[in-house]
Amino acid sequence: RSLELTPTWSVAIVCTLFVVISLLGERSLHHLGQWLSRTKRKPLYAALEKIKEELMLLGFISLLITITASYVSKICIKSSFFDKQRMPCLLPSSSKKEADHLLVSNRRRELASLENSCSEGHEPFISFLGLEQLHRFLFVMAVTHILYSCLTMLLAIMKVHTWIKWEEEAHTHVDNQEQLAELTKTLTLKRQSTFAAYHASSLWSRNSLLLGVLCFFRQFWQSVTKSDYLALRMGFVTKHKTRPRYDFHSYMIRSLEDEFKDIVGISVIFWTFVVCFFLFDVHGVNLFFWMSLVPIAMVLVVGAKLQYVIAKLALEDSGLSGPRIAGLKPRDTLFWFNKPRLMLHLIHFILFQDAFELATFLWVWWQFGWDSCLMQNRIFSYSRVVTGFLVQILCSYSTLPLYALVTQMGSNYKRAIFQEHIVDSIHNWKKAAKKRNKDH
Repeated sequence: RSLELTPTWSVAIVCTLFVVISLLGERSLHHLGQWLSRTKRKPLYAALEKIKEELMLLGFISLLITITASYVSKICIKSSFFDKQRMPCLLPSSSKKEADHLLVSNRRRELASLENSCSEGHEPFISFLGLEQLHRFLFVMAVTHILYSCLTMLLAIMKVHTWIKWEEEAHTHVDNQEQLAELTKTLTLKRQSTFAAYHASSLWSRNSLLLGVLCFFRQFWQSVTKSDYLALRMGFVTKHKTRPRYDFHSYMIRSLEDEFKDIVGISVIFWTFVVCFFLFDVHGVNLFFWMSLVPIAMVLVVGAKLQYVIAKLALEDSGLSGPRIAGLKPRDTLFWFNKPRLMLHLIHFILFQDAFELATFLWVWWQFGWDSCLMQNRIFSYSRVVTGFLVQILCSYSTLPLYALVTQMGSNYKRAIFQEHIVDSIHNWKKAAKKRNKDH
């Protein structure tokens, strides 16, 4: 039945449900934004604005597909041309029995029953059913990525909050810097492996490859210890000449919140990646499985690099990698291409790729069922889910907390080094100075 033949009460009920649910979601985001603004959490407010942009883009794509679906599905192509192309699944048998079985097993078969305007021997460039399934994928992709990124960042911030006891301990020794330096050095020596401690002049502490292997395995247990935190904190305070009682822990939290808005977004490059994935995902390639190995490999490499930076600085400070160096020497040369921020871009891609894998798994399960050819290999399907959760655990409890601490060891400090009221004062002073300049 069309709306002109549908009882008015059923139309009103459905319309009311859609409006109420949409208003609840919109009002919830609005009140969350007001609370973040009132509590002066500008970085998180900026992240919320980025989420709203993604949802608005999703709504626009949804509207565009809905309006153009009937027209796109009328573009006809020769069936013989389509049959020669490679597809995600093999063509089914031509017997009517199998074709009917496939149609019945599809929960959205009513969309496929729309009148086919193509002549005999032709078929739509992409069917109405295919557009609807693509529509649902984009929705699942956007929602999964937003929820996945928010959960990962929340767990990482909770992990960083557990380090506050080390910050308090550093403040208790602030009046006696020699005592704090001795405590840090003792804990740093204890932190190193037994082999390195007993063979300070051996190749182990000077060979980058062997040190890298040690750092690779170190990220699987306690990735940051008190010795690491106190040593890197002292290096930061000394390098940037901040006051001894500077709250380094709060600075890390602000810095992590400030960079959350970069992690939660989906850039044009990532959307291009999604399009290329659909282009090359043909039968026999098992692209879903092989691409699921990319984030787990990348997160291990990034975690090992961050651990390597800690070990390098700690070994320099303890004298295990050469002559004794007076204090830590934070610098950009410790990072790839002298760019500490490159780590954030890599973590952003890792989170996106992992969310994409989980989204495609849920979408295939929802739209095509567990018996779909896209899930024929059960081992590959299970592996994708397992690696997805492993990546989230590593990112939440190891990689992101490491990133929050280690990237402060660059040559420059971040904007978050100043508290919000100081930043506002500096901006107001700048505006007043520019106004006076203009007036004179």
